Amino acid sequence: MARALQLYADDILEALSHVEEDIVGHDFATFQGDRRTRQLVERNLEIISEASRHLPEDIKKSEGGIDWKGIANIGNILRHEYHGSRAEILWEVCRGDLKPLKAAIRRVRRVLLARKKD
Repeated sequence: MARALQLYADDILEALSHVEEDIVGHDFATFQGDRRTRQLVERNLEIISEASRHLPEDIKKSEGGIDWKGIANIGNILRHEYHGSRAEILWEVCRGDLKPLKAAIRRVRRVLLARKKD
């Protein structure tokens, strides 16, 4: 049985919430020095990346302000080029990219639920 598409949106929203919780109280210096927090962030970014691949292309196109290819690629980097993971990039993603993604995924989820009812 195929997994309902809105569950991938739910996975993304959950992973985004985890990242938000995990970086509370950190600035870049403390984040950079906290291996565990960085690894938690990396894992949740992998989940976000993988789940985003399951969202329909037409819906992703409707959210043109989101770098969907970049989201997919960060997962590849974290999985296959893990030695190249840099705290600076992770921090930039956490501080600048996740809030707009969260808003977009909430919209995507509503569209997916509406499609399911049709």
